[in-house]
Formats: sequence, structure tokens, C-alpha cells
Amino acid sequence: MAIQDPQVKADLIQRLRRIEGQARGVARMIEDGRDCQEVLQQLAAIRAAVQQASIRVMRSYALECLQAAEASPAEMAEALIQAVTRFA
Repeated sequence: MAIQDPQVKADLIQRLRRIEGQARGVARMIEDGRDCQEVLQQLAAIRAAVQQASIRVMRSYALECLQAAEASPAEMAEALIQAVTRFA
């Protein structure tokens, strides 16, 4: 099942576009021969942004997708554990 909440979708698209821009910026930094420490700092920022986007999708998955599947509580718990395991 896909993410249904329009606000969640808009938030995720905005986050991903920001991440895309950050990645292009890091590529330019490398092309321009910027200091490795600066590049690493920007990569850490990208990693944090991706983690936050992933958490947002995980929250949506738990609140929207699992409930809509009409699974038993045990099935929902197992599906959530599997998703968290893939994320970790």
C-alpha cells in the first residue's frame, strides 16, 4: 500500500528534493577540490536528512499501511519489526 496522506507525501517530496540538492552540492564540492572535512560534513548532513525521511516513511507505514491491511495485531507487529530491521 502506498502513502495516502497528502501532507506526508508533500513533506517527503520536499525532503527528498532538498537531499537531491545537497547531493549535487557535494558533487560540486568534490569537482572544485574542496577540503575533505567540508565534504564529510555535508555527507553527514545528507545521511541525517535521509534518516529523517526514512523515519517519516516508517511512521506512515505504521499508521497508514499496516492498519489499512487489516492484519491481526501479531501480523502488524511482525511486519513492523521486519520493516525496522531493513531500516536499521
